Amino acid sequence: MSANTMHGTTILAVRRGAQICVGGDGQVSLGQTVVKGDAKKVRRLVGGNVIAGFAGATADAFTLLERLESKLEQYPGQLTRASVELAKDWRTDRYLRRLEAMMIVADKDVTLTLSGVGDVLEPQYGVTGIGSGGDYARSAARALLEETELDAEAIVRKSMAIAASICVYTNTSLTLEKITAGDK
Repeated sequence: MSANTMHGTTILAVRRGAQICVGGDGQVSLGQTVVKGDAKKVRRLVGGNVIAGFAGATADAFTLLERLESKLEQYPGQLTRASVELAKDWRTDRYLRRLEAMMIVADKDVTLTLSGVGDVLEPQYGVTGIGSGGDYARSAARALLEETELDAEAIVRKSMAIAASICVYTNTSLTLEKITAGDK
């Protein structure tokens, strides 16, 4: 791994009951140096009805977010279809297939993990994580879902704190977005 390689991000999505919460840490590292501690890697799209979190190269992720928004305008209210169409483009377009990023997207009904190899995955158990600390956060969230009655937001907060205590490329500066079914 080169010292000039950008690292770091943990994005976690937890769905419990009528609530989906997506959280992301704020750390961006260059080699062994933290270059930014408060990056916003989770944001709302299409008037707040979709939450997206990204890991990977920032410019690449922003390009993909713009493409996803375009697909959501083309297929309003159809997150799965828009995501599949984006994944097709991402995999087959000469420019897009060079992009190095992953995304978690969610609306009131579905949570999906998207990758550049064409993956559009709906997570088992309503939990998915990406990035350097994604597996740690996802594992913690699975345990908290099974062993507690905490809501989705509390699970994301606790799980991200656990990931930050294990992964050196993850910090405790969180951006959280949530949607509860029935919210406008």
